Amino acid sequence: MRNVVLYIAASLDGYIASSDGSADWLPTPPPGEDYGYEEFLSTVDATLLGRVTYEQVLTFGEWPYPTLTNYVFTHQPPTEAAHPSVQFVSTDPVEFVQLLRHEPGGTIWLIGGSTLAAPLLAAGLVDELMLFTVPLLLGAGIPLWHPQKHPQPLQLLRTHTWPDGLTLLHYRLLKVA
Repeated sequence: MRNVVLYIAASLDGYIASSDGSADWLPTPPPGEDYGYEEFLSTVDATLLGRVTYEQVLTFGEWPYPTLTNYVFTHQPPTEAAHPSVQFVSTDPVEFVQLLRHEPGGTIWLIGGSTLAAPLLAAGLVDELMLFTVPLLLGAGIPLWHPQKHPQPLQLLRTHTWPDGLTLLHYRLLKVA
């Protein structure tokens, strides 16, 4: 069965974007450093994105994941032609991901946002959380976490802190009986 990994950065106070949806506060890696991104990306063959996250990624320029299969969850029809690697999905994310996990392939990267991550976490469909904590109190914005009905136990797999203060917290989500 394929793993679903929520690989995401957040401010220390838990925001993944500014109130206007921008992420210009995210740090630029120093020369020669990618915070382990290429190593992680080499395991991935599919991404999961909500429509708002997808539209944010489009503002960064050229589509960054052309060799992956990209699933964008939306209830709105696309307004522009998408990259050929992008598929728009209007079905229930939980049902879709349950089926996708059983197909052959590599890691499924849950890029975000929090509206997509919340039901997948609640359904126990996220296997790992790789949270990059940015040493910044943003003060307001789009929160990473939505309220959950039940606590979700985690097992720490590793941590890493870079000289600029960015810290990776890598957890396995434990299945609750």
